[in-house]
Amino acid sequence: MENLKRALEITKVSRKVHFKILDHYTLEQLNFVPEGFKNNLFWNIAHIVVTQQLLVYRLSGLDTVVDEEWIELYRKGSSTKRDATEKELEELKVLLFATIDDTEKAIEEGLFKNYEAYMTSTGFELKNVNDAFEFNNFHEGIHLGYILALKKAIS
Repeated sequence: MENLKRALEITKVSRKVHFKILDHYTLEQLNFVPEGFKNNLFWNIAHIVVTQQLLVYRLSGLDTVVDEEWIELYRKGSSTKRDATEKELEELKVLLFATIDDTEKAIEEGLFKNYEAYMTSTGFELKNVNDAFEFNNFHEGIHLGYILALKKAIS
């Protein structure tokens, strides 16, 4: 359990970085898909929220905190289909932290008991929830790299 809490602390730092991006750019900039990219800043940040929910909750057999609509729009293999609204931006700002707060409570309640093994697209097999937490942080780092490239293309 201590490993889960430590991994969650790293996720919290990641989420603060992502929040600053949401807070710094206009909705128009967050929705802009530069030439050569298939997604925008908003999609990448919504994607990390959805992915954490799928890797940690769904593969543990638990209900996700995010709506199924968000999952369909921002899951692996999706791409920017439409511009996000101001309401969705505000919701994403809340979800960045609410999902982590919920995860922290779930850890304390011992809810992560089962896990369905999953092979990631990078070739790493997630065998348990500890793997999922650690891989999630790696995944958020990958998308932060995309975000930094997008920021350059927007400026």
